[in-house]
Amino acid sequence: MSYKSWFINHGKKHKEIVDRLEHLSDNELIDYFKFENMVEKEIDFCPLYAKNKKCHNIEDLNCYLCACPNFRFNDNGFKKIENRTLLSRCNINSKDGTQFKSETAIHQNCSGCNIPHSKSYIKKHFSRDWFKIMKNVKTL
Repeated sequence: MSYKSWFINHGKKHKEIVDRLEHLSDNELIDYFKFENMVEKEIDFCPLYAKNKKCHNIEDLNCYLCACPNFRFNDNGFKKIENRTLLSRCNINSKDGTQFKSETAIHQNCSGCNIPHSKSYIKKHFSRDWFKIMKNVKTL
C-alpha cells in the first residue's frame, strides 16, 4: 500500500468517526480517541487494535492524530541517497525518530516518538477535519 492510499483511507475512517460523534464537545471527542476506548469501540480503525497492541509504548496514548502532522511522504521519493529512495521523513527531525532502510528505500520510523499522541498536542493543533491538520504531510 502506498503512503498516499493509506493517508486517504485513514482520513476517511477518521472522518466517519468524527461525523458520527458530532454531538460530542471537542474535549469529549479527543477523549473518545484514547487507545483503550478505540480498541473497544473502533476495532477497524487500526490493524493493531485487533491485537490490542499500541504503536507507541506510552501510557496515555491518544489516537486522534494517528499520523503526525510533522511526517512528510512522497510516494515518488524526495531524493536518492546512494542506491535508495527517500520516501518519508520527519519535518522537525525529532530526536526520537529513526529511519528504516531497505535495499531500495528509506522510510521514517516514528515508533520512538510520542509528539502527536498527547492530549495537549492534539488540542493545540485540533480540527475536526483531520485532513486540515495533516495538510502538509503529503508532498508531491
